[in-house]
Amino acid sequence: MRTGDHPAIPEARTGVLLVNLGTPDAPTASAVRRYLAQFLSDRRVVEIPALLWQPILRGVILTVRPRKSAHAYAQVWTEQGSPLAAITKRQTEALQRLMGDDVRVAHAMRYGQPEIGSAIDALMAGGCRRILVAPLYPQYCAATTATVVDAANAHLATLRWQPTLRFLPPYPDDAAYIEALQASLEQGLEALDFVPDAIIASFHGMPERTLRLGDPYHCQCRKTARLLSEAIGRPVEVAFQSRFGRAKWLEPATDVTLERLGREGRSVAIFAPGFAADCLETLEEIAIRGREQFVAAGGRNFAYLPCLNDSAPGMAMLETLVRRELAGWR
Repeated sequence: MRTGDHPAIPEARTGVLLVNLGTPDAPTASAVRRYLAQFLSDRRVVEIPALLWQPILRGVILTVRPRKSAHAYAQVWTEQGSPLAAITKRQTEALQRLMGDDVRVAHAMRYGQPEIGSAIDALMAGGCRRILVAPLYPQYCAATTATVVDAANAHLATLRWQPTLRFLPPYPDDAAYIEALQASLEQGLEALDFVPDAIIASFHGMPERTLRLGDPYHCQCRKTARLLSEAIGRPVEVAFQSRFGRAKWLEPATDVTLERLGREGRSVAIFAPGFAADCLETLEEIAIRGREQFVAAGGRNFAYLPCLNDSAPGMAMLETLVRRELAGWR
């Protein structure tokens, strides 16, 4: 190829790729089936040999679970689509405004659309030679943070011209994160028409064996709750939600905790600090089913307080973390 025939190369820029877990494309059984097939086939998510797991997944779970999950998604679906997708898009747009034109901000989902590989390609096509991949998981877990790193690196293995990547570290005890949670929580509590007897921090659950195998997730969740409790000057109870299968999971379980507090006739405020954006697990599992279970058990007052989402405290935190990791690149 003659020098004059060389294709134009965009001016080098820096990119930021926000990555969340993912969501089905629609609240239908077929869309949920596609999503679950990808999600539950990840060896980081289900640590059972594929020869044993795939027949169970394909034969039983993907036959029964999609319809039930589709009904749950339908209860929280919005005009903009999945709450997780809509909020992540708003976070991306808000961070782009905060970062200015020197940085290009995009988002991707680990499972579903937009894919991590496609998002990296789009950033590179826009001239991004350095990309900060930011998994939106405050607490490190192999089934969340590590699988984003796996997917990004797997895509790089297919590229001839690879960008330089950095990964946003977990931030369970970062001052910016704790301050954002404090501001959001205190604002939510102030708006209530009752004073809760208990404040519950509900984190996504993981099998107990992950703790024994060395995953720091459980300890980091506990540390986040402890630091937040110190910041607001009130006890914060920790619970773990979204149990799946027959294995023993981290305890105490959120549903068991809500039922106990309901039987005691307590008033509760519950929030989910491990989720960067509200989604099925917060809006349907906690705000709808959790409330119903709590009230049925005899509970008095119940409030679900939203995630940081694209709130001012949440976006200020995200900007702080991203600018810190981009230091030296701009």
